[in-house]
Amino acid sequence: MEQKHSITRVRHTLKMRLITVQNTVRIAPHMLRVTFAGESLQDFVSASHDDHVKLFFPASGQTAPVLPTLGDTGLEYPEGAIRPVARDYTPRSFDLVSGELVIDFALHGDGPAASWAEQAQPGQVIGAGGPKGSFVVPDDFDWYLLIGDEAALPAIGRRLAELPVGACAIVIAEVADAAEQIAMPGEAHVSLTWLHRNGEPAGTPGRLVDAVRALALPDGEGYVWAAAELSVIGAIRKVLVDEKGIDKKRIRAASYWKHGAIAHHSALDD
Repeated sequence: MEQKHSITRVRHTLKMRLITVQNTVRIAPHMLRVTFAGESLQDFVSASHDDHVKLFFPASGQTAPVLPTLGDTGLEYPEGAIRPVARDYTPRSFDLVSGELVIDFALHGDGPAASWAEQAQPGQVIGAGGPKGSFVVPDDFDWYLLIGDEAALPAIGRRLAELPVGACAIVIAEVADAAEQIAMPGEAHVSLTWLHRNGEPAGTPGRLVDAVRALALPDGEGYVWAAAELSVIGAIRKVLVDEKGIDKKRIRAASYWKHGAIAHHSALDD
């Protein structure tokens, strides 16, 4: 008999791929949805809503990046090759039939990934590695609480799209203003609260932490997924554990970015 609420970790064979832009759609003023395709995606696997792939961007003058191979000491590049800039992104969706991979890019400044996305055109080629593994949370919890800022929206949107009919989801999402709200369709029953910074800087704990503290959780067994700036997500996790009494095993919290850091990504575990 299968154990209820059984969370599993799945490992995948690490593969490097070249993928080609099919189309781009601006889904919010500062969010771009890019659809990729390519024969190398035929065996692509992504089993969880918060998986991440490492995207490799071509250097100036290149039509495609030089991809690494997996050696005994990690990723290895050919001698003398220009190493591409790489960043982690969530697969927003993958269609096995069409072979199309969708990635949402937050256009939040002049970083290499955002700068590339701003000029992305059909036919352009980048690299993708992974996912290396998936943390699979089952669909049999009584409720799901999803919390995050813009960096977390692709994972939140994918989770809502994949939850079954009848599932209960509570979402607290922070964005710059009402114009940055995006559609996140799905079959679950969803209670969605948008928080707007309205000119205040991103990555400050106040709004998200206060909203989590004020939340009345449903009865039954739930699971929490949260991702944001490091200090914000740490404060949220503390409220969930110390004030809401949620078991740490029922919380998956991650820092998707950190003030002053480049390409930061970490999980918060004790």
